[in-house]
Amino acid sequence: MKKEDKKQIIEQIAANLQEYENFYLTDIATLNAAKTSNLRRECSKQGIKLVVVKNTLLQKAFESLDRDYSELYPILKGNTAIMFSNVANSPAKLIDKYKADKIPALKGAYVQESFFVGADTLQNLVNIKSKTELIGDVIALLQSPAKNVISALQSGGNTIHGVLKTLSER
Repeated sequence: MKKEDKKQIIEQIAANLQEYENFYLTDIATLNAAKTSNLRRECSKQGIKLVVVKNTLLQKAFESLDRDYSELYPILKGNTAIMFSNVANSPAKLIDKYKADKIPALKGAYVQESFFVGADTLQNLVNIKSKTELIGDVIALLQSPAKNVISALQSGGNTIHGVLKTLSER
């Protein structure tokens, strides 16, 4: 591969790292072509970008950015594929879905400005709530007291209305 081609690939990886808030480093080496195609299709449906990279080029892309990704350098061995996503737990759920096959195998991740290294962190990543899930939880919590107040006022209003109607009839 020519030096210009490598430079272009490094720039593309760096652009993806800046574009997406979260990424997962996985190993999909033992997948055959059909399973790889299915995985790519599944990723596409969930808004995940799957890119197979060379470890040295990925490390150079990390080094070209302002952020310090040195915690991920030790896991850059063997085959590496990156799953880019703006939803924090989406790739983790996909990896968890295929965990019976143990492929893709999680090597590490950068999620919500935190590093996760090793396959044992997968359940923690699956349980992370996405931004939309958190907003939904907050709205539900805010609506609950308001609903209670409104229902109390409505039931109390009916009682007051009944008393006033009875008094007016007398």
